[in-house]
Amino acid sequence: MEIHKFIEIDEDSRIPKYQQVVDSIIDNISSGNFKFDDKIPSINRLSENLYLSRDTVEKAYSILKDRNIITPIRGKGFYISKTKLIKKLNILFLINKLSWYKMEIYHSFLNSIGPNAYIDLHIYHCDESLFLNLLSKHKKAYDYYVIMPHFKTKDLQHTSTTTAISQAINKIPKSKLVILDNKEVPLKDNIITVYEDYEKDIYNALKNGIEKISKYKKIILIYPKKTIYPYPKSIKNGFMKFCVEHNLDFSILDQVYNDMILLKGDLFITIDEDDLVNLIEQLRDKEFVLGGDIGVISYNDTPLKALLGITVISTDFRVMGETTASMILNNENGKYKVPFNFIDRQSI
Repeated sequence: MEIHKFIEIDEDSRIPKYQQVVDSIIDNISSGNFKFDDKIPSINRLSENLYLSRDTVEKAYSILKDRNIITPIRGKGFYISKTKLIKKLNILFLINKLSWYKMEIYHSFLNSIGPNAYIDLHIYHCDESLFLNLLSKHKKAYDYYVIMPHFKTKDLQHTSTTTAISQAINKIPKSKLVILDNKEVPLKDNIITVYEDYEKDIYNALKNGIEKISKYKKIILIYPKKTIYPYPKSIKNGFMKFCVEHNLDFSILDQVYNDMILLKGDLFITIDEDDLVNLIEQLRDKEFVLGGDIGVISYNDTPLKALLGITVISTDFRVMGETTASMILNNENGKYKVPFNFIDRQSI
């Protein structure tokens, strides 16, 4: 058997050629083309057959030898010494924005998926064209495509998908597709979906805090109308449903304005981090007591909010990443609703 014919080198690839040799030999062992005790070409022979430098092949063989995948036998050559290999998973990970909690999901996923995976992370900034270009550029190259589907319309409103996006996503084999953080993408097949339910989540979380929330005279949601990274309207819908059902006086503003009129008995729910900072600064400047005169609840937890004692309503981002990795590793399909919690601290 001419083993060198099974080893493929892509001249256009950005992957170093020595790594391509390593990966190709491992792939051939995993697929059964190379078996235990098969002899592989010498360094000189393989470099000649594949038009590679001797240093490139020598580096590849050194890596394989260090991992006990091949064994050199003096005077005879190199032989396959290991056939039970865990193939590296190649995963494309598409995130809509670079925020602390999105990266918390990513890092949790990264730690849980383990060392036997290559993760290619890209940020598409809620932009349809950038997302489609990334997907087109990387098609057919990955074992899994992990996608957080959050996009902005021309008037800077949130949408989970468009016709073009749905068509592009539906071209991905369902066995390779993972939808993360949002289930509102029309896919009929049973794929991995690890998601938040924005309307029900905020409704139920606020309901869990009703005892403290009801002591305030007015509940004010700061919901940005037009932003580069728009938020799902279902957050606003869940908030309104909660207030109406509990007979609470409420209003919705699109931002925390400078020199905003603040009254004792107000409870603010902020989504955007800048609005939270602006609000806290104004409360301090006007000497309101946080959690006494005026209450604050923030959407999505961060370590800084925990340090400052800010009450939050939040998805468990660590669980989202861990669960996604677990479903991939265990070859599971189906939907998993991530826990969403009311975390009571000192700000209400």
